[in-house]
Amino acid sequence: MEGVTLSRREAGDLLAAHGLAPRRALGQNFVVDPNTVRRVARLSGVGPGDRVVEIGAGLGSLTLALAEAGAAVTAVEVDRGIVPVLRSVVEPHGVTVVEGDAMTLDWAALLAGGGRWTLVANLPYNIATPLIIDVLETVPAIHRLLVMVQAEVAERLAAAPGDGQYGGVSVLVAYWAVARVVGRVPPTVFLPRPKVDSALVAIDRRDTPAADLDYRRLKELVRLGFGQRRKMLRRSLAGVVDEAAFAGAGVRPDARAEELGMEEWAKLVRWSAPA
Repeated sequence: MEGVTLSRREAGDLLAAHGLAPRRALGQNFVVDPNTVRRVARLSGVGPGDRVVEIGAGLGSLTLALAEAGAAVTAVEVDRGIVPVLRSVVEPHGVTVVEGDAMTLDWAALLAGGGRWTLVANLPYNIATPLIIDVLETVPAIHRLLVMVQAEVAERLAAAPGDGQYGGVSVLVAYWAVARVVGRVPPTVFLPRPKVDSALVAIDRRDTPAADLDYRRLKELVRLGFGQRRKMLRRSLAGVVDEAAFAGAGVRPDARAEELGMEEWAKLVRWSAPA
């Protein structure tokens, strides 16, 4: 291979040599541009001695860039047809390859040994949001995420009140972390080329959550509020938040979900908590 990462031609040759093709059912769009994967590795902030878990490693192009940065990389891949190819590409560079589904991983076993980890991934559309929320909720060892996702998803993850993409996911991410869109990625760097643009999102876990509250209650209110986002909160939260709770929280009953930031949601949670 020319250099350490995979070019479009090399990725295509690898697939052809093993009788493989990107699987639409798994949302596979392999990154095949050396400059892009090195940019992702740089934005992830990892270096020698850092521990990285990569989800959906595919043919290993991004994996190689992370290893090139000096990180200790554990690469997870669900496609059993791709796994042997991935092993042949990255194991010579000291990468650990794990065959598994990111949505059902035993994270405690995977990240055994303590310490802080960074998650880096090129995530398919269908698992991006649930995986990120699951990691924030249940895997405290992962203190930073740098993910490549569809641009629309990226904007939703990092949105603030008043932004067009602000929604329930934005609130939940903000509870656990600080998220920023840190770059755009054109379709031309993928094999096959998707029909949409992608973006890079850096998600840094807070030392402590943004508010001291009942998180399950927060999820419930956010789900109800954004589930009927065109309705006033008085309507969408009827039976869950009463007039006294709105008054105590200092939140207008005629406001809509997208007008509330983390602080306002936290107040509603506290004032509407069951006795």
